[in-house]
Amino acid sequence: MKLSEIKSQLKSLTQISFQLPNGELVPSHFHVTEVGKISKHFIDCGGVVRSEEVANFQLWEANDFDHRLHPEKLLNIIELSEENLQIPDLEIEVEYQMKDTIGKFDLQFDGTHFQLISKLTDCLAKDKCGIPPEKLKVKVGEWKAKDSSSCTPNSGCC
Repeated sequence: MKLSEIKSQLKSLTQISFQLPNGELVPSHFHVTEVGKISKHFIDCGGVVRSEEVANFQLWEANDFDHRLHPEKLLNIIELSEENLQIPDLEIEVEYQMKDTIGKFDLQFDGTHFQLISKLTDCLAKDKCGIPPEKLKVKVGEWKAKDSSSCTPNSGCC
């Protein structure tokens, strides 16, 4: 989800909720403690120099059980961040304190909740590392015979 998309969704909401990948909701007294831009400049294991930028939201909860972040307040925070930090319309990455570490998530909207989508690591240079491409897995019974236009016995094509 990009910044423009969350801003559009916030304009039509009366309350904000974030849902974790396991289906649980982030407690409703959460704060968005940071909105920023993260730039990553790196070299992959194949020697290719790369760069990435994301808009970053940090969700945090405390003992402030009466606090509720309203959509117009978050919209204001996002717009101030875009203006003051010169943030373009970037994809959003959300940080949230998990049990033992900070989780990083992509963001989607299902019409009711902003969904925190698990992120996965990956090798960006599989061809250089000798990692074979994934083979297409076909279940027994799903295999289909070739067209009749392919070689058949006595057709003279072989």
